[in-house]
Amino acid sequence: MWKTVLRRVLIMIPQLILLSIIVFMLAKMMPGDPFTGLINPNSSAKEIARLKQAYGLNDPVPVQYVRWIKNLLHGDLGQSYIQHVPVESLIADRAQNTFWLSLLSTILAYAIAIPMGISAGKHEGEWQDRAISVFNYVTYAIPGFVFYLLGLWLFGFTLGWFPISGTVDANSSGFWGVFFSRLQHMILPAILYAIIATTGIVQYLRTGIIDNKVEDYVKTARSKGVPEKVVFNKHILRNSFLPIAAFMGNTITSLLGGSLIIETVFSFPGMGKLFLDSISQRDYTTLTALIMIFGTLTLLGNLLSDIIMSLVDPRIRVK
Repeated sequence: MWKTVLRRVLIMIPQLILLSIIVFMLAKMMPGDPFTGLINPNSSAKEIARLKQAYGLNDPVPVQYVRWIKNLLHGDLGQSYIQHVPVESLIADRAQNTFWLSLLSTILAYAIAIPMGISAGKHEGEWQDRAISVFNYVTYAIPGFVFYLLGLWLFGFTLGWFPISGTVDANSSGFWGVFFSRLQHMILPAILYAIIATTGIVQYLRTGIIDNKVEDYVKTARSKGVPEKVVFNKHILRNSFLPIAAFMGNTITSLLGGSLIIETVFSFPGMGKLFLDSISQRDYTTLTALIMIFGTLTLLGNLLSDIIMSLVDPRIRVK
């Protein structure tokens, strides 16, 4: 297994280098600059030129890239042009909000999807399977931002069951007060986020159960008189969880990186909302750092999926 992990880590190195080049070049190709009309609309051309020189934006692009990579390897993500604070501190403040939202969403997604997938696969063609299929089609067909806006309107504005923005109430105090306030602010976006994320999990598990029900080892177990409950739990269900295990790493990282829409709709101060703000404000240092982080998380998610698969499936370790 460790050879597989080491090989995947070594493969990630050229991938990260290529990703850094693409990210940096795309940021440089964006129109405009962060100093024209954003910091001070009355800034003179001389002042803008001075700022560009101070931040090294007049240097050749290869020089800027090498300097950026050197700083990146030392944990220095640069200085935000707009916020005037180190990018790493700006991201650190938002990362914990996105992390807890993604963690809660992942737990809820699997808690909802696994029973549904088992029921759909076990009762193939019956009313349970048809009802869950309809649910899957609907959640897959509705655009995420429309689903989030409907949930915000119904449960936030109309019924008033949940807060509609922010992370913690201003009057919350003490550990438990802050904890329950944060949970209350996260629960609605996490549920809506999780429902959208269940589609792939349910489909993977349903398909796995249906495919495994007709495998030879299942027929052999039944012919030997093994009780149907044991056949399903020990043989069919156990092997059907393999693709779900592989999907878990990608699910976690996609939730971490895909929080842009939900955080914007709920005005939730996380990395997704910071990403959008960085685009609108042309804050290139923050933008490139966030894209690198999201890209690295995607690669780490693939690595995590491979590790999980090698742990649950001995055949992969042998290969």
